Amino acid sequence: MNPALLIDAIVRQTTVLIAALATAAGQRATLSRVADQVFADLVRELSDQGVGHKVIADMFGMALRTYHKHVARLAESTTEHGKSLWEAVLTYVEEQGPVSRAEVLRRFAGDNDATVRGVLRDLVESGLVYVSGRAETTSYRAADAMETLARRRDPETLDRLVQVAVYRNGPVERTRLAEIVPVDDVLLDASLSRLVAQRAVREETTESGAAYDCKTCVIEAGDPAGWEAAVFDHYQAMVSALVTKLRAGKRRADLADQVGGSTFVFDLWRGHPLIDEALGYLRSVREQGSELRRRIAEHNRTNAVPPDAVAVRVVAYVGQTVQEETTDDKG
Repeated sequence: MNPALLIDAIVRQTTVLIAALATAAGQRATLSRVADQVFADLVRELSDQGVGHKVIADMFGMALRTYHKHVARLAESTTEHGKSLWEAVLTYVEEQGPVSRAEVLRRFAGDNDATVRGVLRDLVESGLVYVSGRAETTSYRAADAMETLARRRDPETLDRLVQVAVYRNGPVERTRLAEIVPVDDVLLDASLSRLVAQRAVREETTESGAAYDCKTCVIEAGDPAGWEAAVFDHYQAMVSALVTKLRAGKRRADLADQVGGSTFVFDLWRGHPLIDEALGYLRSVREQGSELRRRIAEHNRTNAVPPDAVAVRVVAYVGQTVQEETTDDKG
């Protein structure tokens, strides 16, 4: 096994997906925090797996001192301890705004000037802060909750995404859910309130705070608000299957596998006697999955769960791409 080669290939494919999502339908989504977010998330996941900081620094090719500085910059503001710089600047603008750029820079004099400016730019681009004026007269104020919600033309999309995250990870605490669906707290809380009111998600109170659970989550074909959630769900299911198999030490595929995936490539041509069957493969699998889900749901409605039963969740995913060669008529 060559993990370095495999990681490079997966990162490349993931960046292709991110670039496609960032420019979908003519959009230009901000990517200013992606690199820092990837670094912070990787550090957290490696730490959770018991890898020490010295080893993590070596994995990133960093000196230990440089690594610790980078982690500290992302994790906590130098000026205001206990908060990330992003969170600290937003809180300051919310409490003191409107404030000038000079006032913000003075307040966070202990942090890197360029970094503070970058945070302000990110807050403006994300719609959490409004900016007015130019040069020395530039000032910032926080958007209130109603303005933030009003800017979202499709709250249904966020609701679908949150519901999928709750379904896949539930019961999940509010703090953990905020890591899985990294949107502003106001938007996340509003989405959870809608889902709870619709009884699509159930809220529970635990010793550590609110937690959410969801027993069913079906994104119907043709649902215009479910596209982003479906992409997230499919990608998460694929990653989960791969990670589960890796952690189990599996390095090969067997027909009897209950965890894993398979890729089938069919080479045909227009007019081939089996082309309709190949093109309809995705549809046939969707129909089989929908029918199986219906039968399981019907059985569950009419039969009580045995008191000593061990819960089992089977997550299956399928994808299909069709590529057709084009001829150059000019030749």
